[in-house]
Amino acid sequence: MDYQKILEDIYMEIQPYAGKGAQADYIPALAKVNPDQFGIALRTVSGDSYEYEKAQTRFSIQSISKVFALAMALSMRGEDLWKIVGKEPSGTAFNSLVQLEVEKGKPRNPFINAGAIVIADMLISELDDPDAAFLGFIRALSGTDTIDYNMEVAESEREKGYLNAAIANMLKYHGTIKNDIEDVLMFYFRMCSVEMSCTELAQALLAFTNCQPFDYAGFKLTSSQIKRLNAVMQTCGFYDEAGEFSYLVGLPGKSGVGGGIVAVYPMRYSVAVWSPRLNSKGNSIMGMKALELLTTYTQESIF
Repeated sequence: MDYQKILEDIYMEIQPYAGKGAQADYIPALAKVNPDQFGIALRTVSGDSYEYEKAQTRFSIQSISKVFALAMALSMRGEDLWKIVGKEPSGTAFNSLVQLEVEKGKPRNPFINAGAIVIADMLISELDDPDAAFLGFIRALSGTDTIDYNMEVAESEREKGYLNAAIANMLKYHGTIKNDIEDVLMFYFRMCSVEMSCTELAQALLAFTNCQPFDYAGFKLTSSQIKRLNAVMQTCGFYDEAGEFSYLVGLPGKSGVGGGIVAVYPMRYSVAVWSPRLNSKGNSIMGMKALELLTTYTQESIF
């Protein structure tokens, strides 16, 4: 399979979508990002690497960080985690308060904001230094020691994070989170602020592609846990557009409002794409189309 030519052909074919949508300007620091950028990187389980355009440009991974946070929490809490956070598709927006209220403080899944805030609370409870542990885990997965938080982005999110603060307060009211609300929110925002490139993300996601037991920075997952994490990415990774992504792309994946999307083809490859212009659901327009074309051109999806 000539993945390099496929990536180049995809880039040419998605050009009609350039200029559509807008970056996540409700986060002031992200509003400054040049929206007309695109990068894509693919890593195979056999060790081959392919990339095109701005694949080595770092960007705010935002909700893609929730995959790494879930892996850490699952490593420490195991199946008990699902007693506090569900694993069902939400069918509502990623920052919905309505569903959380109806379901009495139990988030539908760990990828909506409410669920990710609960996971952040778990990590604070379990780890002596959650900030260092989270970075250490991502650096180990990606093999890159220079990955870091962007505090300008984190503070920008906190400044305008009224809805996330409301979610955290409702979680605290129901006893779902145990730690100080401000501590939990700031850790959550720092996780989202991590900056990585498509190349680094594709490398990091390889650990979830092999479906083999792994141990990175002291966090261990069994092959069964990795399989289940992929299943949650498949059903919940794109919020109320999860069905559309499954239908068009057919891979487990996760998006972020920084414009990044990651996906895995189990036992075959991991891929990361970035383009900051988003659709109304908060997912990258060119990124979604690029991954749809990837599985169309290669005729490789899990279905």
